[in-house]
Amino acid sequence: LFIYKSEYFLSFIKMAMNALHSTVEKLDQLKIKLGRSLGTPMRLRDLIRQVRAARTAAEERTVVQKECANIRETFREEDSVWRCRNVAKLLYIHMLGYAAHFGQLECLKLIASSRFTDKRVGYLGAMLLLDEKTDVHLLITNSLKSDLNSQSQFVTGLALSALSSICSQEMCRDLAGEVERLLKSSNTYLRKKAALCAFRIIKKVPDLLEMFVSSSRALLNEKNHGRFFNFAIEGKHRYLGVLISGICLIQEMCERSPDVLVYFKKLVPNMVRILKNLLMSGYSPEHDVTGISDPFLQVKLIKLLRLLGKNDMDCSETMNDILAQVATNTENSKNVGNAILYETVLTIMDIRSESGLRVLAVNILGRFLLNPDKNIRYVSLNTLAKTVNVDITAVQRHRTTIVDCLKDPDITIKKRAVELCFALINATNIRSMTKEILIFMETAEPEFKAMCSSNMYIATERFSPNRRWHFDTMLKVMKVAGNNVPDDVISSMIQLISECSEIQAYAVVQLYKAAQEDTTAAQPLLQVACWSIGEFGDMLINYQESDDSELVRIDETLVLNLLEKILFHSMMHINTKEYALTALCKMCTRFPNLENEIQRSIEKCNVSMNLELQQRSCEFNRLLDQRSLRDALLERMPVITGKSLHSAVANIENGDLDEDLENGDEHSSDAVSADKSARSEQNSDLLLLINSESPLQISATSVSSKVSKQSSDYKDLLGLFSTSSELSSTIDEKASSLSDSAWDSMSQIQSKSVVIPVLNENGLVVNFTVEKLSTNPAQLSIQLIATNKSQFEIEQFFFQAAVTKAFQITMSPPSSTVIPANEAGQLTQAMTVQRMTPSLPLKMRVKLNYVQNGSARETMVEVGSFIVDI
Repeated sequence: LFIYKSEYFLSFIKMAMNALHSTVEKLDQLKIKLGRSLGTPMRLRDLIRQVRAARTAAEERTVVQKECANIRETFREEDSVWRCRNVAKLLYIHMLGYAAHFGQLECLKLIASSRFTDKRVGYLGAMLLLDEKTDVHLLITNSLKSDLNSQSQFVTGLALSALSSICSQEMCRDLAGEVERLLKSSNTYLRKKAALCAFRIIKKVPDLLEMFVSSSRALLNEKNHGRFFNFAIEGKHRYLGVLISGICLIQEMCERSPDVLVYFKKLVPNMVRILKNLLMSGYSPEHDVTGISDPFLQVKLIKLLRLLGKNDMDCSETMNDILAQVATNTENSKNVGNAILYETVLTIMDIRSESGLRVLAVNILGRFLLNPDKNIRYVSLNTLAKTVNVDITAVQRHRTTIVDCLKDPDITIKKRAVELCFALINATNIRSMTKEILIFMETAEPEFKAMCSSNMYIATERFSPNRRWHFDTMLKVMKVAGNNVPDDVISSMIQLISECSEIQAYAVVQLYKAAQEDTTAAQPLLQVACWSIGEFGDMLINYQESDDSELVRIDETLVLNLLEKILFHSMMHINTKEYALTALCKMCTRFPNLENEIQRSIEKCNVSMNLELQQRSCEFNRLLDQRSLRDALLERMPVITGKSLHSAVANIENGDLDEDLENGDEHSSDAVSADKSARSEQNSDLLLLINSESPLQISATSVSSKVSKQSSDYKDLLGLFSTSSELSSTIDEKASSLSDSAWDSMSQIQSKSVVIPVLNENGLVVNFTVEKLSTNPAQLSIQLIATNKSQFEIEQFFFQAAVTKAFQITMSPPSSTVIPANEAGQLTQAMTVQRMTPSLPLKMRVKLNYVQNGSARETMVEVGSFIVDI
């Protein structure tokens, strides 16, 4: 009793356990030494125990290196008795991350052995240690061919598995005939493995798919699911494995060959019958998963039906009923049923299904949105985003549920919900949707604020009831988004104010009030406010909202104080200070009573630590001293017409494509594609498409340098002063000399069209039909005509064009994004090129993006010959 109750009992137990473990370890070591002395290598189990017993990485490396040395020694002795054990240990060492390449040839020797155990380890080692990049793997081709003809189905199965794993193109071509023969075997085990092996061969060498077409068709002739159940009683329940393997093989072939796709479309009724039997069959314990009969086979069948029914009305009509039956009868309480429903929805939306069936599919996605599982909600949102382009009316019914997903804590769900909300905005619901998105932006992460700012401008530009509401909404967005507003939204807001004269006075007052409330927290808003005050500051002083309202007077000194506060704030970004400094300079002509105060404020920046601010300040001070030039140079900017508001929206969608006119970049324009995925891919700067030189700009630069040499460096800072008339007259002379350029020679081509070849590669033929309009001699009409001579359909066709700065291009959306194969149809797109200033001949650089036979292609071509004698 004393022993059990005392604390010495626990220590006694611990000592006994330690002694026992020590004894076991000594026995293991003795056993290993004894085995080695007798020529017996360490067992795999003992190696695993030693590796696990290592307390540090160094101890583990020591154990592995010692055993690798023993294995090498055994390999050199050509000991075939223990080769299988040594290779097994080597595979374990390889799994730990250590080098095991010295065992590759031993794997080949095991494969050549007649024992099944040796073959199994040898093929496993070959699959782990060999790949198609090593020449050693070619040595097992003969062994594979021999085993593929073995009388044992398990040896043949090992060979098929190894061939699938390490096959190269040469090996595939040598052994494809053996695999095709096994596809016709009466053994279901071999047919299943042969189908999977053929699947891998086709992925490696697509040219070989034709030899598997007839054999794979026979795989679909397996008995229906009722017979599966009957055969399962007799122990022959492997038919399902053959069928699902065959469907995988057929799907791969259909994706790679349009001819095979047409061939298997004839078998759609058979596949529909198989799917129907799966739904109507009784309970089968071998294939039942949570009450659903073989969900894996159902998913594979539905995927194959989606591929076969795409753009095919007859096939779509054949499968409409069975898809409706699957969507109605499948239980959605388990993930298994949700997986089948998800594939069914994708198929319904991808084929030419009936409108009622599409509504049913969207309702299923709506139920998914209410599922507590985050993965299912994400999948639903992602699918609804793709469905918007097919049936937006059906998706609109679930708008409330989609908006509720903005409150989800999961960031991925919120991202998809935001994208879907913007896709659902139209002229009817823009006010309510804008309110919801603004509420979301108040607590959203910075990346969401940036994304919402850009998308909100797009939405308000398209669907706003009037310009004033458009401005008010974007002002709220900029307040909420703060410093996360992208630069393209800033430039678009400035352009909106510049073009809409009816809201300029209202806009400058509202921006002034907003700038007083927000300081460093919303600097993009301050930048727009500074630009507006600099341009329309005189409207700010005497603003009357309507004829009946009172006149609102804002003191000039308060405006000056606001700009000084922005300019000299220590936390203000340098870009914002540059806006404020430019606004101060322009205010000299708007507020003549404060000229001295404004000039003193600008002079304070002469000693700024920032080079840009210091340079601007010195230049502005020098400019303000030139009273004869000051008023003309600081007058209001003309309406910004470098691009329309619609193209500004396109720039937000396509990335930042704004050209820098001061740096001499040339004007570019591209069409707004209906395909949203194609738009997102052209984020790269379109200026790369444009010629790097502009003849007019070169002339202007040379004139500017000539003038600057003739003037003194002090009086003519930056070539802006004292010689403006000479500069302008020289440029006018240069421009007039170019007015008789080749463009004007097109005036001879009246109401006649010229065909200009643009591209002819990969079967894609693109031509321009150019016509000089008699109604407008400065305008050129261009019709793009694209045809496809190849046997593969061209999808996601996306065309971009850029012209030199002296021209402006306007493009209409293309007639389609798909060009049928074998010249079965054509794609057209209209363009209009307007000459803005006299220039050299028109030059255009075009960029084509498209997908052909599953491969994305990109081509860039320069078209410089628009002058054709007729």
